[in-house]
Amino acid sequence: MGKRLYIKTYGCQMNEYDSSRMADILIPLGYTLSETPADADLVILNTCHIREKAAEKVYSEIGRLRLLKEKRAADGGEMMIAIGGCVAQAQGEEIMRRAPAVDMVFGPQSYQALPELIEQAKLARNGKVSERPAAMDFAAVDKFDRLPEQTSPQGVSAFLTIQEGCDKFCTFCVVPYTRGAEHSRSVAELITEANQIIAHGTAEITLLGQNVNAYAGDDGTGNPASLASLMHELAKIDGLQRIRYTTSHPRDVDDALIAAHADIPKIMPYLHLPVQSGSDRILEAMNRKHTADDYRAIVARLRAARPDLALSSDFIVGFPGETDEDFEATMQLVRDITYGSAYSFKYSPRPGTPASDMDDQVDEDVKSARLRILQDELGRQQKAFNESLVGTVQSVLFERPGRHAGQWVGRSPFMQAVSVDGAEAAGIQAGTLCDVEITGTYANSLAGRLVNLGDTVAAE
Repeated sequence: MGKRLYIKTYGCQMNEYDSSRMADILIPLGYTLSETPADADLVILNTCHIREKAAEKVYSEIGRLRLLKEKRAADGGEMMIAIGGCVAQAQGEEIMRRAPAVDMVFGPQSYQALPELIEQAKLARNGKVSERPAAMDFAAVDKFDRLPEQTSPQGVSAFLTIQEGCDKFCTFCVVPYTRGAEHSRSVAELITEANQIIAHGTAEITLLGQNVNAYAGDDGTGNPASLASLMHELAKIDGLQRIRYTTSHPRDVDDALIAAHADIPKIMPYLHLPVQSGSDRILEAMNRKHTADDYRAIVARLRAARPDLALSSDFIVGFPGETDEDFEATMQLVRDITYGSAYSFKYSPRPGTPASDMDDQVDEDVKSARLRILQDELGRQQKAFNESLVGTVQSVLFERPGRHAGQWVGRSPFMQAVSVDGAEAAGIQAGTLCDVEITGTYANSLAGRLVNLGDTVAAE
């Protein structure tokens, strides 16, 4: 009987990509995926360190898994527990000390070694070696060299990691300490993987990186390629209908990238461009190395290149030292730019980051009040943007059946879910790209009807 594998993924899209690659490594070893940890022989928690109390949540989950592991042992079976990702990278030794039920830990640059780690964990469990395995190095080049070919379907939309790590060292962020320095994969390697993904039915690829527009992979001649030049190459691939990329840093938005939005129709007119604050004083304290007006100018140039471009962003309220005037500067930036969607958070200290030791930490009730004001405005803007699309025709990439009979749900160019009644009768299936007239809005999605069926791009 085969072994069962359960992977729980926390956090960002890059973790989702990493989890899929862990499965690619382990399935050839005889593992099959399980939808529950209860019957799994190997449970992997692929953790994220960005959100507040991330480590505490991991320990709570370990506690639940420990009970399952003990029950499995009482029934004569075995379960192995592995903690991967950024919490493992930052606190691997502490996890091993506090949680004896954990068989191994590994950081996000080490999961290519899972087969060896599993064997070492078996030896430790059987008393043949004294220590459980822990792998927390930053061998990014080795990691990608050792990853297997993409063998399993990723769905209509798939992620492709092109760049990892960060050299920016924003004072609030743990990523440079958990993902390491910036490293880019070669163009040839990425074209190969993109073709593998598309061969399994994917029509849309989202290029991932901690600073994706800092991409500088080998172009095949020993010179660094840019994100723009990579997307020009990807756009030539038959079967690839759409290209997205995330997450961008304003400092790395260059002329070529702006031009690519005008020149490459496959790039979707939706860009996640985090700004974090509208106050120059706070931006300096965050070590962002751009001003609010720098950001405004970049957005203006992007919209000149692609007039239908919609923006998303990240905002942190209550950063140490943030005054009412600083917060109002953020609100003014939001009103000036206008967003199709956005993510906003209260600042919370991350151990080991410079901001966690700053004076003038903002009171929680002040943070909460500011966050409500910001989210009200962002919600109003998102609602207005969605309503502005009613009556327009948008290209929708269909992904899955809807909740009602004959209904299908897809994604607009701007990432909204779009539900269409009667789509199944019209021959819509996963991967179909079709024009849809937007007829209404819901709280978190749009409704539409099919038009121009003669121009439908069928799924392959």
